[in-house]
Amino acid sequence: MISVSVIVDRAINFYQLLIIAYVLLSWLPASGTVWEIRKTLGTVVEPYVGLFRRIIPPIGMIDITPIVAILLLSWVVRPLLVGILRSAGL
Repeated sequence: MISVSVIVDRAINFYQLLIIAYVLLSWLPASGTVWEIRKTLGTVVEPYVGLFRRIIPPIGMIDITPIVAILLLSWVVRPLLVGILRSAGL
């Protein structure tokens, strides 16, 4: 049986992959299928990444907020959530 902490850990990993896919698709021309996928990913990713966009301005033409969002998930959110769930026996 898979514990809740493992499910949360995998969900965070998957969300990080969605952020990376969203960023990579932003480099491609917006057309047809690419645009639809990017728009769909945006509805999932933008609420979280947008929080950082309000605080961190772009550096020149480079938006580093996805990097900050992924690092925060990796270094703060995942250890806290998984640690709490494991200590609770979940």
